Formats: sequence, C-alpha cells, structure tokens
Amino acid sequence: MRYYQPFMNISVIQVNLKRPCPFWSDDNSKCAMRYCHVESCREDEVPPGIKGDNGMARRNVDMNASEKYTREANEDCEAEMLYYLNKTISEEAQKELVKWDAYDDALDNFCDIDENDHEAEYVDLLLNPERYTGYAGPAAHKIWSAIYLENCFRPKRSLSFNPYIQSGKLSELCLEERVFYRVISGLHASINTHLCANYLLSNANGMSFTDPRGKWGPNLDEFQRRFSPENTNSEGPNWLRNLYFIYLVELRALAKVAPYLEEEEYYTGNDASDWDTQMAIKDLLNVIKQFPDHFDESTMFRNSEQAERLKYEFKQHFRNITRIMDCVGCEKCRLWGKLQTQGLGTALKILFSGKFDEMIQNRRLYAHNKKEFQLQRIEIVSLVNAFGRLSTSIYKLDDFRQMMR
Repeated sequence: MRYYQPFMNISVIQVNLKRPCPFWSDDNSKCAMRYCHVESCREDEVPPGIKGDNGMARRNVDMNASEKYTREANEDCEAEMLYYLNKTISEEAQKELVKWDAYDDALDNFCDIDENDHEAEYVDLLLNPERYTGYAGPAAHKIWSAIYLENCFRPKRSLSFNPYIQSGKLSELCLEERVFYRVISGLHASINTHLCANYLLSNANGMSFTDPRGKWGPNLDEFQRRFSPENTNSEGPNWLRNLYFIYLVELRALAKVAPYLEEEEYYTGNDASDWDTQMAIKDLLNVIKQFPDHFDESTMFRNSEQAERLKYEFKQHFRNITRIMDCVGCEKCRLWGKLQTQGLGTALKILFSGKFDEMIQNRRLYAHNKKEFQLQRIEIVSLVNAFGRLSTSIYKLDDFRQMMR
C-alpha cells in the first residue's frame, strides 16, 4: 500500500519542541547542524479551522462535561433539577469538574497530548521532511538505550546490557510483552529505513551537513550497516519483520476506527481542500477494508487476574517512551519521533482502551455519537502520518532490495 500524500488538513500539526527532557540533563546533546532545524508556521499561514475556529479542532476544544455522556443520559434528568444544582456550584468548582472530566478521558491515552499547550507551535510536515540530519553518536544511542533497557519488557533472566533482545529470547516474554517489544523495534526499524532512504549524500564539491545546499538520496551502504545479518548478529532481518508487524498493528487500528474517520469533517476553511481530504481518507479506508486479516487485539489482556495490571504497565511504559522523545537533541528528529510515537499511541488507544469496542458492539461509532469518545485532531493527524511513514518504509525496502540485486 502506497503512502497517501497528506493535505494541509492532515499535514499541519501542533507540537511543543521546547519541552525539557524529564529524565536527564540534555544540555550537551543539542544538535547545531542546519538540517536539524524545524521551520514552524507563521500564525497567518495556519488555516482558521486548524486553529479551532470550526470543525474538528473546534469540537475538540469546546466539548463540555455533559458531552461525555449519551444524549439519552443527559435528557433523563429534569431541567429544573439541573438548573438548581448548577446554581449551588461555584464557578471555580465547575472549572475543577471540567478538569476532572478531561482527566478521566486522558486516562485512555497512551501518551501526553501537545495540543492546546501554550508553548506548542504549528508545523507543516511537508516543509520539514524526515531525513538523515547527521544526528548520531552517544546522544542518539542514549535515547534508544533508555527506550529498550528501561522501558521495554525484558526476559527476567536476561543479564545482557545489549539494548536489543535476541529473537530467540522473546519466547520468554508473555504475548503482551512480546507485542510491546516488537512494535517498538518495528518503529525503530522504520525510522532507520527513512534515514537510509533520505540520506545526505557527499559529492565532489565536498558538500557537508552544514552546507545550505543539500542533495538527499538512498544510501545502500548505510542500510546494510544497520540491517545486514553480518553487522547485526543476524538480528537485522528480524527487525525488518517487526516493521511489517507494527504496520499491521496500525493498519488494524485504522480499520477499527474507519467508521469514525469516514464521518470526520477535516475542516480548515478551504472547502475544496476539505473535500479532497475527506475523499482521500475514504479512499485509503476503502483500500484498508480489502485486507481483513490484520493484527488481532482480542487475544491480548485476557487473563482477568493480571490483565488490568499488565495493561497499566503497558500504558505507563509507552508513556515514558513518548516522554523520552523530549530528550532528542535534533529538533527535526524530535518532531518526527514525537509524531510517530503519538501515532502509535493513538493506535494502541483505539485497540486497547475498550471504548471503541463498546461503541462498535452497540453500533454507535458514527457522527451523531462521536462526542461519547473522541479522538483529538492531533491524534488523527499523528495516526495518519505515522501510518504513512510505515507505508513509505516498506516501499523503500523494495527499493533497497532492487539495489542489492
């Protein structure tokens, strides 16, 4: 499946790239290379609908506490009683109740949301493509070591300080722990594939990472260094299999939430662009529906005694990984790391929060019911673009295979 080129409706994202690293001092890991810089949008470049003047964004920020519940539940109460009760609650207390409501909904999230963060900026992903910027060395290795060694589930008898778990050892983990490791490994493989496919190439003019003129293209030597069996203790091919695995996980999430996405407005204020985006999303979802055998989430978290504890650990580990993205020293790498972990977190929320299962069973996952459980705009944008990155990675793998023949 080819990557659907995103329109502005789903290519502009609100992200905070200034948040400090919560786990260690990152003063010495900042990347000063020109290609690490992210170009943010000026205020007048952001369409009004994306800023919340209408449509999807407006609905997300304006939702009040009563919209969390069904229309029938709200209508069952007598208006006079509600009016009387509201008069006894102070304005400050009502604000606190809204915060509690938002907190309840946030419990379903697998990551923190940057949307409505006062330090967040609008960034057009099309103007800031993911590619190799030169960010490498100890700082970059520290990020992935923290992810694998401190936040992935590991075999209990493992004494290895190698961040990666050997494929033969994965059987020592339970199903849920294996799935967690494989999606993180698959995400890592996808990111590495992007970097190898969009690598800053040297030439006779001595062009470097600091040169304002850049020529990017595939680097087969770098790809083989990262993935060949000879250079990875035979693990490289398994990492690439994990790329296909995470692709199926996000594919399943999109298939599951398709009725919701088909009814979404994707409003920006430009009617033609909004219509094109709606049609492109529907085309994508129609293609996805033709492949019914995706990842099966129903096999997970079924042990009633341990399921809730394991799901809680699963969610907390992933939350930590999304926070580690704030420790990435390269601004552009941080942008794409945050987006892709946010997209994966949205997929996990769809698959494992249980809210979508309830609505699907009751046939309530449609426009007039969407206020019961919503995806924020940033979640939809992240999921679609993260899936696009995985699709592109798989496509680029075929290019590298052709180059190796």
